[in-house]
Amino acid sequence: MHETVLVTGATGTTGSALVELLLGHDVSVRAMVRSDAAAARFAGSAVTPVVADLDDPAAVAAALAGVDRAYLVTPSSERAQAQQVRFAELAAQAGVAHLVKLSQLAADEESPVRFLRYHAAVERRIRELGIAATFLRPNLFLQGMLAMAGPIREGRLFAPIGDARVSAVDVRDVAAVAAAVLTGPGHEGATYTITGPAALTHAEIAAALGDATGRPVAFVDVPPAVFAAQLRGVLPDWQADGLLEDYAHYARGEAAAVLPTVQEVTGRAPRTVAEFARDHEAAFTPV
Repeated sequence: MHETVLVTGATGTTGSALVELLLGHDVSVRAMVRSDAAAARFAGSAVTPVVADLDDPAAVAAALAGVDRAYLVTPSSERAQAQQVRFAELAAQAGVAHLVKLSQLAADEESPVRFLRYHAAVERRIRELGIAATFLRPNLFLQGMLAMAGPIREGRLFAPIGDARVSAVDVRDVAAVAAAVLTGPGHEGATYTITGPAALTHAEIAAALGDATGRPVAFVDVPPAVFAAQLRGVLPDWQADGLLEDYAHYARGEAAAVLPTVQEVTGRAPRTVAEFARDHEAAFTPV
């Protein structure tokens, strides 16, 4: 049966990669975006854009009409939990057969990390709704390094993490797992923790970036307060505070486990940090 898959965050980090992968499958792809300008990006493609603000239940309900499967991700904000719960409730009302939610490694309502608390709360609400669902819990995105590209181009990678290891994962592999789950059987009810192929220190990530660009990149361990000062003004306070909590979680060694999820679900090994660095060399190389 030909199915319709709705992708929220279709121009975002995971959503844009997922849309491209879904075009290779026998499904109709509907991309939910927040503006006409974003919808225009899909002009001339096989993707059907729908404009809907996550805070507008009527628009979200319209976007979900006739959808068989949906991928749920929202921008990081204080409203994310409420937006995701509302979307899930509307998806259940619309008769969506399978909801795939992007969560986070170690999601737990008792966590000191706000992101992990809200993801776990949304997961619980989705279970309560009784809709068939799959939860994807990826580790730190390697693409997060792109937000630090300025200092990296100057030869420094700053983070309050010491020599703790994190099994960071390439976003493209997260999207590949999502595509497999949205187009194949047997994933309903599963929770997939998604990691890269190795647990890395930030010094090792810095070295890989240096190898790719041909210029040394040094990792500089900084106190949380210094890292926070760098984030202020770049990110909203809520998100900046959440990233500090994330990095404290990493520094405690709580994100070092390596799992074979990408290989098992997609049949392909996850990308290494060297592959990520080579593929994004231009972003980290001084002009």
